[in-house]
Amino acid sequence: MPKQRRNIALSLSFLDIMACGFGAVTLLFLIFRHSASEVQDPNTNAAAEMELLKKDLQVAKEQRAALLNSLEALETKVVEAQGLSRRVITELEEAETSTQTDPQEEIDELRRQVEILEKETAELEDIEYGDKVREFVGDGNRQYLTGLKLGGERVLIFVDGSASMLADNVVNAIIRRNMDIQQRQSAPKWVWTMSTVEWLLAQLPASSRFQLYIFNTSVSAAINGTDGEWLDAADSLSVERAVEGLRAFAPAAGTSLENAVVSINNFDKSPDNIFILTDGLPTQGARAPSSSMVDGDQRRKYFQNAIKKIPDGIPVNTILFPMEGDPEAAALFWQLALNTQGAFIAPSRDWP
Repeated sequence: MPKQRRNIALSLSFLDIMACGFGAVTLLFLIFRHSASEVQDPNTNAAAEMELLKKDLQVAKEQRAALLNSLEALETKVVEAQGLSRRVITELEEAETSTQTDPQEEIDELRRQVEILEKETAELEDIEYGDKVREFVGDGNRQYLTGLKLGGERVLIFVDGSASMLADNVVNAIIRRNMDIQQRQSAPKWVWTMSTVEWLLAQLPASSRFQLYIFNTSVSAAINGTDGEWLDAADSLSVERAVEGLRAFAPAAGTSLENAVVSINNFDKSPDNIFILTDGLPTQGARAPSSSMVDGDQRRKYFQNAIKKIPDGIPVNTILFPMEGDPEAAALFWQLALNTQGAFIAPSRDWP
């Protein structure tokens, strides 16, 4: 008996159609999906373009600043060029004027200038003794007639720095000699001596030179390192340093006038005026005496030996401060002043 065929609702052709349709739908989906990813947001393009415009604007501003700077530099150069041109024009005009000047007028002008300079030079050369290079004001700013000859081109000042310059008698001098440095420096007699030296320095002519020596058993310059050198009296610093060196000294030991005057030989040019500030005859010669006690005859001998070594022709001026027990000192120093055409004074307590 023949096999009966079954009725199938879906045939093979229908399935093929369905599959093709599904594939087409899928293909369309993929195509549309890919195209959608390539579409750009219009807002993103605007932002990028705005950023580029900002950069262009910044570059333009920088170029504008550079141009302004260049313009300012050019303006400066123009001003300098204008000033230089005016200067050149002025110099040309002056040169033209000078070429037209009468040579005789120039000669007369030069002569007038020479006369003025000669007059000023003469005034400097004619500076009177006593023109002050350092101010010194005494008690009430009084002036004194001393008879001291304060002139000279080279003035040498000897200051006695022995222990006797601490007091007016031997006992007090010995007491003060054993005190400390500050007490010796402030002794009334020594302060009086320093004031006298300041007064002398204040009276030196500005055109002179000087040296300040301190002596006792030895001798040295008040300014360390200037032994044998002449200092400029017009140099206020040198004068002040000499005064400071004297103030820093404390009197001590004995007195050797011979060692002081021998130091004159150390100068290349001898002094033409000497001042000795002391209070009596020397207590030793070039060397210390064998005995600690020195009598009047020995002191007179030490003095005479010392003055023999003073070069001839130099005035010696003595300022003798008081000291008990030395009666011959005033007479011998006065005779020294007469022999050398110098001066001798025994100052009062309020001088200078």
